[in-house]
Order: sequence, then C-alpha cells, then structure tokens
Amino acid sequence: MEKMKMESANITDMNIEKIAALFPNCITETADENGKLKKAVNFEMLRAMLSEDIAEGDEAYEFTWVGKKAAIAEANRPIRKTLRPCVEESVNWDTTENLYIEGDNLEVLKLLQESYLKKVDMIFIDPPYNTGSDFIYRDDFYYNEEEYSLLNGEINDDGERLFKNTDANGRFHSDWCSMIYSRLLLARNLLSPTGSIFITIDDNEYANLKEICDEVFGGKNYISTVIWENFYGRSNAAAISPAHNYVLIYSLAGDAWKYVRNLLPRTEESSDKYKNPDNDPRGPWRLGPIFASGERHEGLMYTITTPAGKKISPPKGSHWRMLEEDFWNMVKDGRIMFGMNGDGAPATKLFLSDVQSGMVPRSIWLHGEVGHSQEAKREIQALFPDNIPFDTPKPTRLLKQIITIGANSNALIMDFFSGSASTADAVMQLNKSDNGNRKYIMVQLDEPITEEGYIGKNKTIADIGKERIRRAGVKIKEDSPLTTSDLDIGFRVLKLDDTNMQDVYYTPAATTQQMIAGFESNIKEDRTDLDLLFGCLLDWGLPLSMPYSSEQIEGVTVHTYNEGDLIACFDKAIPESVIKTIAKRQPLRVVFRDDSFADSPSKINVSEIFKMLSPDTRVKVI
Repeated sequence: MEKMKMESANITDMNIEKIAALFPNCITETADENGKLKKAVNFEMLRAMLSEDIAEGDEAYEFTWVGKKAAIAEANRPIRKTLRPCVEESVNWDTTENLYIEGDNLEVLKLLQESYLKKVDMIFIDPPYNTGSDFIYRDDFYYNEEEYSLLNGEINDDGERLFKNTDANGRFHSDWCSMIYSRLLLARNLLSPTGSIFITIDDNEYANLKEICDEVFGGKNYISTVIWENFYGRSNAAAISPAHNYVLIYSLAGDAWKYVRNLLPRTEESSDKYKNPDNDPRGPWRLGPIFASGERHEGLMYTITTPAGKKISPPKGSHWRMLEEDFWNMVKDGRIMFGMNGDGAPATKLFLSDVQSGMVPRSIWLHGEVGHSQEAKREIQALFPDNIPFDTPKPTRLLKQIITIGANSNALIMDFFSGSASTADAVMQLNKSDNGNRKYIMVQLDEPITEEGYIGKNKTIADIGKERIRRAGVKIKEDSPLTTSDLDIGFRVLKLDDTNMQDVYYTPAATTQQMIAGFESNIKEDRTDLDLLFGCLLDWGLPLSMPYSSEQIEGVTVHTYNEGDLIACFDKAIPESVIKTIAKRQPLRVVFRDDSFADSPSKINVSEIFKMLSPDTRVKVI
C-alpha cells in the first residue's frame, strides 16, 4: 500500500516532467543518495535539440545578483511542513470558502503548489519596499547555525527568521532580490492560464522588480506599470517630493489579457463628456477622430467632399479609419459630423450607449479615483479606534479597482504579503456591491508587533489581519443587513507548522529495529485528526476550503471530504466491516494510518477489498 510523501512538491521534479513532455529523448535516469533511480535531464541532448547557437558566458544578457542561484535552489527545495487548522480563530469554519494562512509565505507557497496549481485567478502583493526597515524576510540558503545567526542578526523565540535589511548590509539589494525572486517563482505556478499578478512597489526596488518579473513571468506577459498617486501632500525634505508608487501588472495570457480583463465602471465625470445638442434619438454623444496615424493603407487614402463642397484628404502621415463605402454609410446613418457649418473636417459621433459597459483602465490612477495612503490609515483606524500600529496599509478603493480589472465575480484571489488584510476587506466589499462570489487566500508571517507603547491584544501582524477581517465583515453586514445575508465573511485559519510525522517516517531504511520499537506511531502525539486530514489534503493536492463531515461507524471516526473526494480514517484497529463500508461508497481517494493494520497480510486484504468494491479508488497510508 502506497505511503503518502508528507512533504511539499519537489519543484525540480515538476520541471523535469515539463521537459519530458516536450523532449522525452532528453530524459535519462540517475541514482539518488539512497541508490534509488530517479529521472534526470541529459543537458547535452537538450542542448542539441534546442540549437547550436546557445548564448554563453559574457555573450549572454542576464540580470543577476549575489545569491540568485541559491534563491532558485531554495524555491525548488521540498520542505517537511504542514498547515494545521485553527478552528477557534476562524469565522464560519464549516461554510466559508476563504483561507487565512499564518506563516512564512515562502514555505506556505511551497505547500500550496499541488492544491492550487493553476487555480488562482489573480494575485495581489504589496511586498516590503526595502526602505531599510520594512524588510524582515531572510531565507535559509543552507547556512550552518552560527552563520545563520550572524547573518540574520535577529531570530525570534521560536527560531524563525526575522531580519532587518538595512543599507549597512553589503547585500542590501541582493537580499531583497533573492527574497522576492524565490516567492514569485512559486507564485507563477499557482496562476491560472489567464491569471494576472499586480505588485505595488516604490522607487527603491522598481527597476530590479521589473527585471525579475520579466524573467519569471516572461517579458511578453508584461501588461503595464500603473502610476498610483499614493501621496497628495508635499515633502519639503526631498529634492523632489515623492507622490506615487507603482503597480506592476503581468498576465500569463499576454496580449490576449485585454480580452480577459474587465473594464472599469463608467464614472459620472466620464459620462458628462457626452452631450446631445442635436437631440439625437440614440442619446448623448461626443466627437471622436476619424483619421489614424501611421503607415498609409490602400483603400484608406481617398478624398471626400463636405456638404459645403470642400474637399478633404487625410493629413500627411495619416489615413482614414474606414473604407470609403463605410464612411458614406456612416454619413447616411448620421454618425459623421462636418462641423457646425458643414465645411469642417469630419469627425465620428461616439454614443454613450455604445460604450456604456465600461472604460479601459488608464496607466495613471489619481488619489481621487483610488485613494491614497492617508485614506488607508483612516480606514484601519475606523476599525481599530485603539490605534493599531500599522504604517503601510493600502486603501480598499485601490484594491477594489485592481480586483475589478483583474478578476471576475467568482475568482480566487491571493495575497501572500497580506499585512492588515486590506485585500480580504476589498473582496468582501466587492462581493457585497455586485453579489459576487470571489474567494481569497491571505498569507501573512506572524511577525511580532514591537512598537513601543502598544498594549493591544493583537500581538502579531497576523493577529491584526484576522481581527480586521472579523470587524470588517461585521461592519459590512451591519451596514446592509438586507442584502448581505448570504455574503461569505468567514475564513478558515491555518497555521504553518512542522510536519505531522515523526522523523522515522521519512527515513525508515536508516532506522534500526531498536529505534522503531521506541516509536508507537509514525504520527506525532500532539496531532489531531483534523491536523492529519489537512496534511493529507496538501499531499494529495486537494483545495483546503471544501466542506467535510465526520461520523462514527462502529465506533470508528470516518471523515468525508467534499462528498467523496477523500475519505480518511485515522483510528487504529479498523474493523474489516468498516473498510467495506468505506469501499462501498466508492470515494476517489482513501487514507488510513499505517499502524491501523497489524501486518502486511492485513494491508493486502484492504487492497483486495477496494479492488473488488471500488477499483478506481486510490488507497494510501500515513
């Protein structure tokens, strides 16, 4: 009976499989450290398959920094961690489809690789801007304990990585590049084929981030850099007063994203540009150009005569936008204007009714449109009158505009630098306004609050994020009780922790019989059935927000996840009759404890039961 691996996906193996799908002749076998055969890439063969003209050394353009190779290795390295449910900190645990995950986002992204592969519709992140005090991520690239402590300078009581990247550090930009690079490599795998990512940043790392994103997502998938006016005052301390941040946008759909992304709702100001001075029955209109610049095209270079008898041809360097026949059809339809006296250059009438669906987003977002940093602080202060120490929230108007453009009403939205959870707040507000069913995954490091004088009960940034979602959800319900009865304001809290399994689970061949005798189980004593269930969901690549139920069958607890996607039983000494009952339900997957069965013949018996009653069920043990 197959054992579950109980560790995150091996990204290197996944990449080898992608190469194998394209170039199967470039795949060979090699032995791992235990002598077990595994797939490997024949790079000489791959080189021959691709081209003789391969850029090498100084001849190749490459954006690099100290630690880049280590960042790639870290992103690919599997980890033995899990996500443990925390029902008591959750809201509407049984019914919600939202997730709040507490822990280092690099490790969380690794754990989500299989459960959310190509399933996330939009990612928004507001990473540390590397201003010298806001960067607390430092990843462990196989330093020994002494080196690790010296490099970090700060490790919390649980031995977790906390690091202030000040410019006194000689690798100021390199550390930041390594941090964001490894996370974006993993995030890319989660995006759907038409998925998009929006990243806010300032001048400190914009240039580096653009290079990294071009490499990770592909330069052809770059959509735009939006200028967001995040500050409307004036700083007398600067040579030029900073007033903006950037929003980088990439989509795996590339140029086709313009057919996928949504338009922005028309504003009253934009609609006011349309008038109806001639009482046209088609409604308000405005004039638009009829010439197009660029290369002249055959059929678009003709001369027209205005109603006043004036002859007009396209100006130098331009051409008509339509064929001559189409032009005169538009004249007959009353869609062409020749000025007030009939002797002016023609222009098209653009009717509001034809563009009512929305506006194409622009690359400059002013604070009057999407809010600014002070507005964001006022929003969080309204929810936390006791003065929450959080300096850099984003306004929900900004987040709502981003989500409106990048995600449909039933999209899955992710933010793995979630901070004060502005993204979750914005998702709930949008769902309220259009009756949508957007879902979110928030990820936040449990960074302690160290601000002097703060005495609130929320001890970490993650605590603030969870409490903000609770309070924002209640406020939304209270403000619109009649229209929000079905609104999902809940979230499941999951916390990053060490694996559910004892060390012996991963190294059975190296464990002596005496060591085995010292373990009553492969499973750690402090782990519950719910811990084990969610660990199995990750291992099997199932989403973490589906409904499940638990029942007693002949005194044994049986868990059914999402109506039979998985049935799990972690009791010991499971009666054969219970195994038959489970098999008769024909679930897609089943998992038991390895020590539920006394010996190998017992395991064989279980396998035979499923072969007979449910041959398509995959059966594994932990």
